[in-house]
Amino acid sequence: MEPLTLAIPTGRLFPEAVALLQRLRLLDAPPPERALVLPGPEGGRILVAKPLDILTYVEHGAADAGIVGQDLLLEQEADVYELADLGFGACRAVVAVPAGREALLAGSAPLRVATRYPRVTARFFEQARRPVEVIVLHGALELAPQVGLADAIVDLVMTGRTLRANRLVEVAEVFRSTARLVVNRVSLRLKAPGVRALLEAVAPAVQAT
Repeated sequence: MEPLTLAIPTGRLFPEAVALLQRLRLLDAPPPERALVLPGPEGGRILVAKPLDILTYVEHGAADAGIVGQDLLLEQEADVYELADLGFGACRAVVAVPAGREALLAGSAPLRVATRYPRVTARFFEQARRPVEVIVLHGALELAPQVGLADAIVDLVMTGRTLRANRLVEVAEVFRSTARLVVNRVSLRLKAPGVRALLEAVAPAVQAT
């Protein structure tokens, strides 16, 4: 395989991304704690970066390819090429409101919505023809309705336990997300054999999960 630089995210996708790279023999063992750059096969490299930064590394060519949640692809709208759905990290983005206030979404009054996904949220409510004020938060979104900062939230859920624990109820689904393999558009042309080999290696490894 032609040497490539591949970026993988810390956080919830990290364990399965590492497991995939081990199945592909791109990593011999899980990275040491706090390692940022690891040697890959045949002179390649593995970068370990925050999820929000993966698409920046790939779009600007610091990484030839990367593993990223589709949620960030939808939100950041980076100029990268999506190669494959990796099938892990499944979750959904939903609109949630305090229990007993489920009728909020059916009304016509403007809503204040707290989210980590301002672009996606704005598009969703624009398509629903519902005026909203989008409030960007990076911490626990569930707090916002409890203190009156927002009427609703748009956030990722996997089991829904966190929503229930904070007396929030899902009222709409915005999108579904899984981990995706993306590639830099220049690398797709100039390193086509290496990218093709990576994609051919990924397909059976994903099917085997």
